[in-house]
Amino acid sequence: MQPTRNTEPDNGATRIFRMPPSDATSPDLMRDAGPKNPSLTIVKGPQMGSNFELTDPDVTIGRDPSNAVFLNDMTVSRRHAKIDLSGIDSGFATVEDLGSLNGTWVDGAIVNKAMLKDGSTIQIGTFRMVFHTNRRPQRIETGN
Repeated sequence: MQPTRNTEPDNGATRIFRMPPSDATSPDLMRDAGPKNPSLTIVKGPQMGSNFELTDPDVTIGRDPSNAVFLNDMTVSRRHAKIDLSGIDSGFATVEDLGSLNGTWVDGAIVNKAMLKDGSTIQIGTFRMVFHTNRRPQRIETGN
């Protein structure tokens, strides 16, 4: 694609240049950034800012240090909940309460078992976490 020269005098107007979507000179710089597995990020609570990359198909959450997601607080049961990631290739997972004392909340509702999607919030005790599937977005080529 050859650039065109504007022979009109510059009148201070804003000019817009659009890069063609199929331009091979614009690499996908974020292709390898970020976790490749689903994750839980604590956004409220004692361990705020902690991020857990979920690598196993079944992820236990609780106050016992043997859990994949260890939440060290008395408001959390020893084995509080379990996340099943078997449907993650379809973009979702499930969380199940394991008979905890304070319950498990998903997107503001108390649940025994619920589907998680990207961006779902999970409240366990004083911890509020956000679930991310971390599926790589697909580039969509336009017909332009």
